[in-house]
Amino acid sequence: MAADKITPDDIEGKLRELRGEVDLYADEARSHALSVGVAVVAGAVVFAFWLGRRRGRRRSTVVEIRRS
Repeated sequence: MAADKITPDDIEGKLRELRGEVDLYADEARSHALSVGVAVVAGAVVFAFWLGRRRGRRRSTVVEIRRS
């Protein structure tokens, strides 16, 4: 078997090909991660608002004025 020599151009071409595929998957994953991040932040804001309202209701004082 005669082995073909691998040249630096062959290696560079293969690395460019692989990098193109990786960039494609990275862009797709980045968009999904951004969507999940926005949803998590929105959920945290709503949760904090809900806890604040609940605490405000518990700590509010009710004053009853009676006239005789």
